[in-house]
Amino acid sequence: MTDRVKRSGKHPSAGEPATGDARRDRWRKHRVERRAEFVEAALKALDERGPDLAMDDVAVAAGVTKPVLYRHFADKADLYDALGQRGTELLFSRLVPAINAELAPVPRIRMALDAFFTVIEEHPNLYRLLVRGSFAGKPADADVVAEDKELIATALTALLGDYMRMFNMDSGAAEPWAYGIVGMVQNTGEWWLERRSMSRDSVVEYLTQIIWAAIDGLARQHGVTIDPNKPLEENKIVQLGRVRPKEETDVG
Repeated sequence: MTDRVKRSGKHPSAGEPATGDARRDRWRKHRVERRAEFVEAALKALDERGPDLAMDDVAVAAGVTKPVLYRHFADKADLYDALGQRGTELLFSRLVPAINAELAPVPRIRMALDAFFTVIEEHPNLYRLLVRGSFAGKPADADVVAEDKELIATALTALLGDYMRMFNMDSGAAEPWAYGIVGMVQNTGEWWLERRSMSRDSVVEYLTQIIWAAIDGLARQHGVTIDPNKPLEENKIVQLGRVRPKEETDVG
């Protein structure tokens, strides 16, 4: 699977490859690490203050002045872009092991859904910020949520397609199914964050039942019976992740 790469409008100091100059590379690594620290401070401030986050709030949380922040971020949009990347890391660190777990179909579905809902429950303001995408200076082509949806749907297409071919079923349905599932889960997640009319366990269980009912129904139409609580003979796995910014891959 080919990952889509986010926009590269980074701070001028962040995009240079390793030079071989030990002193310069150590300084550059320090700047990358400081930038990461400020992103964590911004995430903490966002959790506490809500999606209308200001640079002043981030500076206070980080224990620095705004001019120090602007040494590491070109502008507010650059910081929010970095927050979006951090959100992707948090989600994928939970989602990938769940999707690839060697479990029976229904527990595997439940585990993947729980991973998603756990992340948005832990960081609701980050999710709201990224879904709204309404911060000042946001580039027109920067949409972390849309990019993540496409990555997940692409990975899910491959996973469903592998299993459908394994059972000698037409795998042409894998892509629309994958996008339908991802869209349903995201929309339900947004509804749940705003309403909180049920527990996380309940919404996860309802979605698990809906998704499994659809898979089971389609399989039975093709004469295939799958035990929902028995691991399949083959555990198909997917690779899921966005290409990391160059400044992060060149350091070390």
